[in-house]
Amino acid sequence: MTQTKPLLKKRWIFLLAALLFIHFFQLPYYYSQPGGALALDQVIEVEDGFREDGSFMLTTVQMGKANLLFYVWAHFSPYRMLYPEEQLRFEGETDEEYEHRQLMAMTNSQETAKIVAYEHAGKEIEYVHKGVLVTTLIEGMPADGVLQRGDHIVEVDGTPVQTAEQLIELLNGKTAEDQVRLSVTRNGRVEQVELGFAPFPEEFGLTDERVGIGISEPVTDRELTFTPDVQIDTSQIGGPSAGLMFSLEIYNQLHEEDLTKGYAIAGTGTINEEGQVGRIGGAAQKVVAADKEGAEYFLAPNENGAPDSNYEEALAAAADIGSEMEIIPIDTFNEALSFLESLPARS
Repeated sequence: MTQTKPLLKKRWIFLLAALLFIHFFQLPYYYSQPGGALALDQVIEVEDGFREDGSFMLTTVQMGKANLLFYVWAHFSPYRMLYPEEQLRFEGETDEEYEHRQLMAMTNSQETAKIVAYEHAGKEIEYVHKGVLVTTLIEGMPADGVLQRGDHIVEVDGTPVQTAEQLIELLNGKTAEDQVRLSVTRNGRVEQVELGFAPFPEEFGLTDERVGIGISEPVTDRELTFTPDVQIDTSQIGGPSAGLMFSLEIYNQLHEEDLTKGYAIAGTGTINEEGQVGRIGGAAQKVVAADKEGAEYFLAPNENGAPDSNYEEALAAAADIGSEMEIIPIDTFNEALSFLESLPARS
């Protein structure tokens, strides 16, 4: 007996060490699974806004670095996914920089949703433009070491720039032989910089003919004042995929008639200032999340009828899990409004 106890003790120590290793050893992958569905009237408040009987729901995907357990587990369900690090993060980007980029994308999504909702509701918006914020520099490209994260680009070759879309348009069509002069505000001062163009790194999946200066995901930076005031609190939820649902919730609080008609309506999709709804990742996982929360309708980007659209992905997922939730194809904010207005009031 006295010889057995030390052996058992060593086995327990070995087992504990193995479990700790499995849990804490991170692989070069990200793991994702269905998250939840959050009623947006809990996180969005328009001053003196109208209340609703049903709900618009933001759907999420849970994501984090994969350990050995998650890596194995992902192979046993079509709704648990693995993504190589290089597919989601830029070369040299830290965890903190990646999370910051996702939160910036969420902030931009909220801002755009407010603009779409307020313009459709005929409400007042005041704009003060600061330029285009540099959030991420691509290692080894011309802007690396010249521009800095936090710079604001305000002119391209003397042409004023107020939005990220304007910046992208002015830089499109350039070749590796071209040069561009940027006016940049940094620490309260305006500086002039000249940059060339170069092909993007292989992980971006672009052709050699596609060149750039080396900034990724620039953000339109401006101060907006909305009347009436609106507040959104989503804490640590990141990414741009809730734009459509944000805009619908805000519009509904600005609009006397309740567009939910008493239903639980989930969905996903980016939105731009023209009200166009765009593709997102994880549509099937978000269908699972919405179904678990009892959503009756799910709005999904239709991508103008593309055969591999988010709508088709969501439709297949709903059928696979046996959901009674109705999947609705959406291309624009106006299409979403038309669908909601066509719903009969819940009796």
